[in-house]
Amino acid sequence: MTANQNNLDEKDISILKVLEKNSKLSIREIAIRVNLSPTPTHERIKKMEKNGVIKDYTINIERKKIDKGLMVFCMIALNVHNKTTAGKFIEDTSKLKEVIELHNISGDFDFMLKIIAKDMDDFHTFFLNKLSEIEGIGQTKSIFVMNTLKENIPII
Repeated sequence: MTANQNNLDEKDISILKVLEKNSKLSIREIAIRVNLSPTPTHERIKKMEKNGVIKDYTINIERKKIDKGLMVFCMIALNVHNKTTAGKFIEDTSKLKEVIELHNISGDFDFMLKIIAKDMDDFHTFFLNKLSEIEGIGQTKSIFVMNTLKENIPII
């Protein structure tokens, strides 16, 4: 990201880099790291939140520690391509707690879902009882993650 995008300057970029590494830091701690006083640091953060540059603050949970060790990427092709079918599919899949990411993609498939489950049996139950019950699905392809090597990469 360059400093010109969204009217961000180098100080804004510095603040974002600090927040990406640790969003739990206090305004004072962030200000020290970016060589600014707390008040302008706080104002810059609030402005970036208001403008949508900062969308949310989240935590990174170790999936295996909460019994969600299986990750699956599921590609979905709809059987009908229109706004109504796609909208209903997005609405229905967005409600599924197992689906942690939903992407509209190009190519042979229309959507890619990132799904977490306890294990293969849990995924199978989810697939049969929830995902396959959603109207409009024509074809699916599931890819099972063997090992995650890099995740939650800073974008700045």
